[in-house]
Amino acid sequence: MKTLKVALFLSLFFAASFANAQDWPNLARYRADNEKLKRNSPGPVNAVYMGDSITDGWIVASPDFFSQNGYVDRGISGQTSPQMLVRFRADVIDLKPKAVVILCGTNDIAGNTGPSTLEMTENNIMCMTDLAKANKIKVVLCSVLPANKFGWKPALQPAGDIIALNTWIKAYAKSKKIPYVDYHTAMVDDQKGLKKEYSGDGVHPNKAGYAVMERLVQEVMKKVL
Repeated sequence: MKTLKVALFLSLFFAASFANAQDWPNLARYRADNEKLKRNSPGPVNAVYMGDSITDGWIVASPDFFSQNGYVDRGISGQTSPQMLVRFRADVIDLKPKAVVILCGTNDIAGNTGPSTLEMTENNIMCMTDLAKANKIKVVLCSVLPANKFGWKPALQPAGDIIALNTWIKAYAKSKKIPYVDYHTAMVDDQKGLKKEYSGDGVHPNKAGYAVMERLVQEVMKKVL
């Protein structure tokens, strides 16, 4: 019986791994929603928010922020910038939004899809920016949120890399005349982490954290739109 249970577990594990390998960027996540939006949307999408779990959790914590502003959430938990780049056409360009708000980098630094340098992340951000601009979509780039530890990678000390990546994003945005939303400065504590009042785990915002983000991004979006 024990051997059978082990065999069943391994079978399910490898089946799940194989399925994930067949859709590495998780294009299936929003496929049906995208088709429904393209068929039924009464007007143009104001902005698509592209990101990882921080964006994915945003619409759960604050659904009215999206529905009342004509925004679409296309965050996927755990994703890195190369995965976002692969799904950028399906989840952003094909929806024909006026703007895209890009927030990525946390999981690149964590190495969620393998070893990644800051330069690799920067290249992916540049590629997404180029794709958006080529399709007449306005771009808004966001800083990575502060964090001095990741619960799923306890040995890692990410604060320095986050600051370095944000320095590059800000400079790149300025060089391309692209709006930059600085979440980091408003949310960082004296340990280079995310303020406790804004998060339960030091990485993902709570409702108060999202409220800060909404205030900052709306200041920019009013000008962009």
